[in-house]
Amino acid sequence: MESMQSMPIPVEILRGVLGLLCLLFAHFLGRSMVRVWRGMRARGLYGWVIRFAITAGAILWRHGLDGLTIVAFTLSAASLVVGIWDEQRPKKQEDLTREIFGE
Repeated sequence: MESMQSMPIPVEILRGVLGLLCLLFAHFLGRSMVRVWRGMRARGLYGWVIRFAITAGAILWRHGLDGLTIVAFTLSAASLVVGIWDEQRPKKQEDLTREIFGE
């Protein structure tokens, strides 16, 4: 029987996945920042800061500031702003009592 040789995952794909995680973490970091500004607990904020910093550092680690890094950081900044905007806008509470219990 031939031995199976496993093909390693290309580093660029892993960096792309880290970039997507960086976008996600930036969005939730923005939402947590607004909660802290409103006086809620800051414990969740530190977790998102650490997650974002680790993924951003991992993207920069080997290749430095290249095209993928610039795109990931630009989109992460936009994601942070969208997270802040999303948490600041007023949320509508839908009244479902008539639909659930009838009139």
